[in-house]
Amino acid sequence: MEEAKLVRVVVTGAAGRMGGVLIGAVRKADDLVLAGATEREGKEIIGLDAGLVAGVGITQVPLRAHLEEAIESADVVVDFTNADASLDHARVCAEREVPLVLGSTGFSASARAEIAGRTQKIPIVMAPNMSVGVNVLFRLAGEVAKVLGPGFDVEVLEVHHRLKRDAPSGTALRLVEVVADSLGLDPERDVISSRSGAIGERPAGKIGLQALRGGDVVGEHTVYFLGNGERLELTHKASSRANFAAGALRAARWVVHQRPGLYDMTDVLGLPRPTP
Repeated sequence: MEEAKLVRVVVTGAAGRMGGVLIGAVRKADDLVLAGATEREGKEIIGLDAGLVAGVGITQVPLRAHLEEAIESADVVVDFTNADASLDHARVCAEREVPLVLGSTGFSASARAEIAGRTQKIPIVMAPNMSVGVNVLFRLAGEVAKVLGPGFDVEVLEVHHRLKRDAPSGTALRLVEVVADSLGLDPERDVISSRSGAIGERPAGKIGLQALRGGDVVGEHTVYFLGNGERLELTHKASSRANFAAGALRAARWVVHQRPGLYDMTDVLGLPRPTP
Protein backbone atom coordinates (compact mmCIF):
# COMPACT_ATOMS: atom_id res chain seq x y z
CA MET A 1 0.00 0.00 0.00
CA GLU A 2 1.35 3.43 -0.89
CA GLU A 3 2.24 5.55 2.11
CA ALA A 4 0.13 8.41 0.73
CA LYS A 5 -2.95 6.29 1.39
CA LEU A 6 -2.06 5.58 5.00
CA VAL A 7 -4.17 7.27 7.68
CA ARG A 8 -1.77 9.26 9.85
CA VAL A 9 -2.73 8.88 13.52
CA VAL A 10 -1.68 10.88 16.58
CA VAL A 11 -2.12 9.15 19.95
CA THR A 12 -2.39 11.31 23.07
CA GLY A 13 -1.53 9.96 26.51
CA ALA A 14 0.87 7.58 24.79
CA ALA A 15 2.43 6.25 28.01
CA GLY A 16 -0.93 5.43 29.59
CA ARG A 17 -2.67 2.04 29.65
CA MET A 18 -4.73 2.75 26.54
CA GLY A 19 -2.03 4.80 24.82
CA GLY A 20 0.39 1.90 24.65
CA VAL A 21 -2.27 -0.47 23.34
CA LEU A 22 -3.27 2.06 20.67
CA ILE A 23 0.30 2.57 19.51
CA GLY A 24 0.77 -1.18 19.24
CA ALA A 25 -2.45 -1.53 17.27
CA VAL A 26 -1.48 1.28 14.89
CA ARG A 27 1.88 -0.39 14.26
CA LYS A 28 0.17 -3.67 13.34
CA ALA A 29 -2.33 -2.06 10.94
CA ASP A 30 -1.51 -2.02 7.23
CA ASP A 31 -3.52 1.13 6.57
CA LEU A 32 -2.41 3.28 9.52
CA VAL A 33 0.83 4.99 10.51
CA LEU A 34 1.79 6.68 13.78
CA ALA A 35 2.29 10.37 12.97
CA GLY A 36 2.67 11.71 16.51
CA ALA A 37 2.31 10.96 20.20
CA THR A 38 1.98 13.07 23.35
CA GLU A 39 2.34 12.82 27.11
CA ARG A 40 1.97 15.24 29.98
CA GLU A 41 4.47 18.08 30.19
CA GLY A 42 7.17 17.51 32.78
CA LYS A 43 7.50 13.76 32.37
CA GLU A 44 11.07 12.52 31.94
CA ILE A 45 10.02 10.40 28.96
CA ILE A 46 9.26 13.45 26.79
CA GLY A 47 11.47 13.22 23.70
CA LEU A 48 11.87 9.45 23.87
CA ASP A 49 10.60 7.17 21.10
CA ALA A 50 6.86 6.62 21.60
CA GLY A 51 7.06 2.97 20.56
CA LEU A 52 9.83 2.18 23.01
CA VAL A 53 7.90 3.87 25.83
CA ALA A 54 4.82 1.84 24.87
CA GLY A 55 6.89 -1.34 24.70
CA VAL A 56 6.10 -2.08 21.06
CA GLY A 57 9.41 -1.26 19.37
CA ILE A 58 10.97 1.72 17.63
CA THR A 59 8.56 4.00 15.76
CA GLN A 60 10.87 6.98 15.17
CA VAL A 61 8.11 9.15 16.62
CA PRO A 62 9.22 11.18 19.67
CA LEU A 63 6.88 11.89 22.54
CA ARG A 64 5.79 15.53 22.62
CA ALA A 65 4.50 17.49 25.60
CA HIS A 66 1.89 19.42 23.60
CA LEU A 67 -0.52 18.31 20.92
CA GLU A 68 0.34 21.37 18.83
CA GLU A 69 3.82 19.89 18.40
CA ALA A 70 2.58 16.48 17.25
CA ILE A 71 -0.42 17.27 15.06
CA GLU A 72 1.25 18.92 12.07
CA SER A 73 1.06 15.92 9.71
CA ALA A 74 -1.94 14.19 11.30
CA ASP A 75 -5.12 12.98 9.62
CA VAL A 76 -6.80 12.13 12.94
CA VAL A 77 -6.14 12.31 16.69
CA VAL A 78 -7.16 9.49 19.04
CA ASP A 79 -7.57 10.64 22.64
CA PHE A 80 -8.02 8.48 25.76
CA THR A 81 -6.55 10.84 28.36
CA ASN A 82 -8.90 12.54 30.84
CA ALA A 83 -11.72 15.06 30.75
CA ASP A 84 -9.55 18.15 31.33
CA ALA A 85 -6.83 17.20 28.86
CA SER A 86 -9.37 16.11 26.25
CA LEU A 87 -11.04 19.52 26.33
CA ASP A 88 -7.75 21.15 25.39
CA HIS A 89 -7.07 18.50 22.76
CA ALA A 90 -10.49 19.15 21.20
CA ARG A 91 -9.63 22.85 21.03
CA VAL A 92 -6.32 22.17 19.29
CA CYS A 93 -7.92 19.76 16.83
CA ALA A 94 -10.60 22.29 15.94
CA GLU A 95 -8.01 25.03 15.42
CA ARG A 96 -5.96 22.75 13.15
CA GLU A 97 -9.06 21.20 11.54
CA VAL A 98 -8.01 17.64 12.37
CA PRO A 99 -10.74 15.04 13.13
CA LEU A 100 -10.84 13.63 16.65
CA VAL A 101 -11.76 10.27 18.17
CA LEU A 102 -12.54 10.91 21.84
CA GLY A 103 -12.72 8.02 24.31
CA SER A 104 -12.21 9.88 27.60
CA THR A 105 -14.99 9.90 30.21
CA GLY A 106 -16.02 11.97 33.22
CA PHE A 107 -17.12 15.08 31.30
CA SER A 108 -19.42 17.63 32.91
CA ALA A 109 -22.44 18.93 31.04
CA SER A 110 -20.61 22.16 30.24
CA ALA A 111 -17.58 20.23 28.95
CA ARG A 112 -19.80 18.17 26.68
CA ALA A 113 -21.33 21.36 25.35
CA GLU A 114 -17.87 22.80 24.69
CA ILE A 115 -16.84 19.70 22.75
CA ALA A 116 -20.07 19.79 20.78
CA GLY A 117 -19.24 23.37 19.84
CA ARG A 118 -15.94 22.22 18.32
CA THR A 119 -17.85 20.03 15.88
CA GLN A 120 -18.81 23.10 13.90
CA LYS A 121 -15.29 22.89 12.44
CA ILE A 122 -14.33 19.20 12.66
CA PRO A 123 -15.93 15.75 12.91
CA ILE A 124 -15.62 14.21 16.38
CA VAL A 125 -16.48 10.64 17.34
CA MET A 126 -17.23 10.77 21.06
CA ALA A 127 -18.15 7.57 22.88
CA PRO A 128 -17.79 6.40 26.49
CA ASN A 129 -16.79 2.98 25.21
CA MET A 130 -15.31 2.18 21.79
CA SER A 131 -15.83 -1.57 22.10
CA VAL A 132 -18.00 -3.00 19.33
CA GLY A 133 -19.59 -5.43 21.79
CA VAL A 134 -20.51 -2.71 24.28
CA ASN A 135 -22.16 -0.64 21.58
CA VAL A 136 -24.24 -3.66 20.62
CA LEU A 137 -25.11 -3.92 24.34
CA PHE A 138 -26.39 -0.33 24.28
CA ARG A 139 -28.78 -1.26 21.48
CA LEU A 140 -29.91 -4.50 23.13
CA ALA A 141 -30.50 -2.86 26.50
CA GLY A 142 -32.78 -0.28 24.95
CA GLU A 143 -34.75 -2.84 22.98
CA VAL A 144 -35.13 -5.20 25.96
CA ALA A 145 -36.30 -2.34 28.20
CA LYS A 146 -38.88 -1.39 25.61
CA VAL A 147 -40.21 -4.96 25.30
CA LEU A 148 -40.28 -5.76 29.03
CA GLY A 149 -41.69 -2.39 30.02
CA PRO A 150 -42.17 -0.92 33.50
CA GLY A 151 -43.08 -4.29 35.03
CA PHE A 152 -39.38 -5.11 35.37
CA ASP A 153 -37.01 -3.28 37.72
CA VAL A 154 -33.72 -2.24 36.12
CA GLU A 155 -30.33 -2.24 37.83
CA VAL A 156 -26.99 -1.37 36.18
CA LEU A 157 -23.76 -2.65 37.74
CA GLU A 158 -20.25 -1.80 36.56
CA VAL A 159 -16.86 -3.11 37.77
CA HIS A 160 -13.47 -1.56 36.98
CA HIS A 161 -9.87 -1.65 38.16
CA ARG A 162 -8.78 0.18 41.29
CA LEU A 163 -7.05 2.95 39.33
CA LYS A 164 -10.11 4.23 37.46
CA ARG A 165 -10.69 7.84 38.45
CA ASP A 166 -14.37 8.42 37.65
CA ALA A 167 -17.49 6.63 38.86
CA PRO A 168 -19.91 5.53 37.64
CA SER A 169 -18.24 4.70 34.36
CA GLY A 170 -19.24 6.56 31.22
CA THR A 171 -20.45 3.26 29.80
CA ALA A 172 -22.75 2.68 32.78
CA LEU A 173 -24.15 6.19 32.49
CA ARG A 174 -24.81 5.61 28.80
CA LEU A 175 -26.61 2.35 29.60
CA VAL A 176 -28.80 4.25 32.06
CA GLU A 177 -29.57 6.87 29.40
CA VAL A 178 -30.53 4.21 26.86
CA VAL A 179 -32.81 2.33 29.26
CA ALA A 180 -34.35 5.53 30.61
CA ASP A 181 -35.14 6.71 27.09
CA SER A 182 -36.89 3.43 26.30
CA LEU A 183 -38.94 3.60 29.51
CA GLY A 184 -39.76 7.30 29.35
CA LEU A 185 -37.71 8.09 32.47
CA ASP A 186 -35.29 10.90 33.31
CA PRO A 187 -31.69 9.55 33.37
CA GLU A 188 -30.79 11.95 36.19
CA ARG A 189 -33.93 12.30 38.28
CA ASP A 190 -34.98 8.64 38.12
CA VAL A 191 -31.65 7.03 39.07
CA ILE A 192 -30.74 5.56 42.45
CA SER A 193 -26.97 5.38 42.91
CA SER A 194 -26.74 4.62 46.64
CA ARG A 195 -28.69 2.64 49.23
CA SER A 196 -28.05 2.60 52.97
CA GLY A 197 -30.12 2.13 56.08
CA ALA A 198 -33.86 1.58 56.35
CA ILE A 199 -34.70 2.69 52.81
CA GLY A 200 -38.04 0.90 52.50
CA GLU A 201 -39.25 -0.96 49.45
CA ARG A 202 -37.83 -0.28 46.03
CA PRO A 203 -39.82 2.48 44.29
CA ALA A 204 -41.22 1.85 40.83
CA GLY A 205 -39.97 3.85 37.87
CA LYS A 206 -36.38 4.03 39.08
CA ILE A 207 -33.09 2.69 37.67
CA GLY A 208 -30.44 1.47 40.09
CA LEU A 209 -26.80 2.24 39.33
CA GLN A 210 -23.84 0.83 41.25
CA ALA A 211 -20.05 0.97 40.75
CA LEU A 212 -17.46 -1.47 42.09
CA ARG A 213 -13.69 -0.88 42.08
CA GLY A 214 -10.82 -3.30 42.63
CA GLY A 215 -7.97 -5.31 41.21
CA ASP A 216 -7.12 -5.05 37.54
CA VAL A 217 -10.60 -5.49 36.05
CA VAL A 218 -10.56 -3.96 32.57
CA GLY A 219 -14.31 -3.40 32.55
CA GLU A 220 -17.54 -5.28 33.19
CA HIS A 221 -21.10 -4.03 32.74
CA THR A 222 -24.37 -5.81 33.50
CA VAL A 223 -27.93 -4.62 33.05
CA TYR A 224 -30.39 -6.55 35.22
CA PHE A 225 -34.08 -6.68 34.32
CA LEU A 226 -35.73 -8.05 37.46
CA GLY A 227 -39.32 -9.26 37.30
CA ASN A 228 -41.55 -11.44 39.44
CA GLY A 229 -40.32 -15.01 39.16
CA GLU A 230 -37.68 -14.28 36.53
CA ARG A 231 -34.83 -12.00 35.59
CA LEU A 232 -32.89 -11.22 32.43
CA GLU A 233 -29.22 -10.18 32.51
CA LEU A 234 -27.23 -8.55 29.71
CA THR A 235 -23.49 -8.61 30.41
CA HIS A 236 -20.37 -7.45 28.63
CA LYS A 237 -16.92 -8.33 30.01
CA ALA A 238 -13.72 -6.87 28.62
CA SER A 239 -10.66 -9.01 29.28
CA SER A 240 -8.27 -6.79 27.30
CA ARG A 241 -7.99 -3.18 26.20
CA ALA A 242 -7.29 -4.42 22.68
CA ASN A 243 -11.01 -4.39 21.89
CA PHE A 244 -11.23 -0.70 22.86
CA ALA A 245 -8.25 0.07 20.64
CA ALA A 246 -9.75 -1.87 17.72
CA GLY A 247 -12.98 0.10 18.01
CA ALA A 248 -11.15 3.43 18.33
CA LEU A 249 -9.07 2.78 15.23
CA ARG A 250 -12.18 1.70 13.36
CA ALA A 251 -13.62 5.07 14.32
CA ALA A 252 -10.40 6.80 13.20
CA ARG A 253 -10.61 5.24 9.75
CA TRP A 254 -14.25 6.30 9.49
CA VAL A 255 -14.14 9.84 10.85
CA VAL A 256 -11.51 11.12 8.40
CA HIS A 257 -14.15 10.85 5.65
CA GLN A 258 -16.93 12.66 7.54
CA ARG A 259 -18.17 16.21 7.55
CA PRO A 260 -17.95 18.31 10.73
CA GLY A 261 -20.38 17.06 13.35
CA LEU A 262 -20.70 15.06 16.55
CA TYR A 263 -20.83 11.29 16.05
CA ASP A 264 -20.75 8.17 18.21
CA MET A 265 -20.02 4.48 17.67
CA THR A 266 -23.56 3.89 16.44
CA ASP A 267 -22.64 6.00 13.43
CA VAL A 268 -19.25 4.32 13.00
CA LEU A 269 -20.75 0.82 13.11
CA GLY A 270 -23.74 1.72 10.95
CA LEU A 271 -26.19 0.50 13.59
CA PRO A 272 -29.79 1.66 13.21
CA ARG A 273 -30.99 4.22 15.69
CA PRO A 274 -33.58 2.96 18.20
CA THR A 275 -37.16 3.59 17.13
CA PRO A 276 -39.16 5.93 19.38
